[in-house]
Amino acid sequence: MRWKALLKTASLKSVTVRTALIGLLVVPLPLLAAGSAAAASPISLTSGFYSNPDSGPAVWVRNNPSDTRAARIQSAIASQPIARWFAAESGGIGPAVSSYVGAADSHDKLPVLVAYNIPLRDACGGESSGGAASVAAYRTWISTFAAAVGDRPAVVVIEPDALSDFSCLTSAQISDRLAMLSYATQMFQQKAPNTWAYLDAGHTNWVAPATMASRLNSAGVSNIRGFSLNVSNFYTTSSSETYGNSINSSLGGGSHFVVDTSRNGNGSNGEWCNPAGRKLGVTARVGGGEDLLLWVKTPGNSDGQCGIAPTVPAGQFSPAIAVRLIDGT
Repeated sequence: MRWKALLKTASLKSVTVRTALIGLLVVPLPLLAAGSAAAASPISLTSGFYSNPDSGPAVWVRNNPSDTRAARIQSAIASQPIARWFAAESGGIGPAVSSYVGAADSHDKLPVLVAYNIPLRDACGGESSGGAASVAAYRTWISTFAAAVGDRPAVVVIEPDALSDFSCLTSAQISDRLAMLSYATQMFQQKAPNTWAYLDAGHTNWVAPATMASRLNSAGVSNIRGFSLNVSNFYTTSSSETYGNSINSSLGGGSHFVVDTSRNGNGSNGEWCNPAGRKLGVTARVGGGEDLLLWVKTPGNSDGQCGIAPTVPAGQFSPAIAVRLIDGT
């Protein structure tokens, strides 16, 4: 919990500056103090990314120690920092998020979380359909999510595909969705001050950059850190950077983005649902042209009953898929 000491130090420094400048400045100095504390990033407040000991791959390795694939999966996937996805949690979203962020905080690590409960979720793909039952239910869910993160450092990806699959929604459903996402950004802005939150913006081969920028604006991207790209997809980091920079240009240049590199080592072959020949990408790190490179999708988790895993439901870990990602086959 080094971040508490760092924020306290930042506040003390602000007080020192304020004392030294009394009578010299007309600017309200309490505002300067608040700005200094708020400027800290979750990266600087932690000592690295959190690796979830209860991720799907980690649990499979623990439960199958004699399997010949276990050591490879442990080394290449299960030991790496991977995002934790949250939807309709059995014990409630608040306790689930608070427990996860608390576990990361106890190790001075930065957790990556995904909010994935928008009504009419996966409207076009259908393999991960579901979500909250109503607009009101979603507002309660996402508000509770943000409050459960609180002032602890975190990275949150907000609703993968939600701004990309408009072609499968009615105009009224689109309006509702934009309002829900805008509300989500406000909740993280208000209730999770040390979180970098990112609205998902799909991938490089889905929605034109200017169109996506317009949708992001309508969904409140200016309230948060920025947007995420390539979540659960396979496009190269360089193509995602090009797409992200084009979106950012249309936004006026003030936003930031992250890229999911979990399965983009071989790039995309144009298929999205358990395609063959894909490979693990670089592990989580602070990015170059982007804020962060992250493993948002859990490598080895099925996209649905399709491709190389026709009998594995969406979200279920498959060691066979995992090994193929390790080998790039």
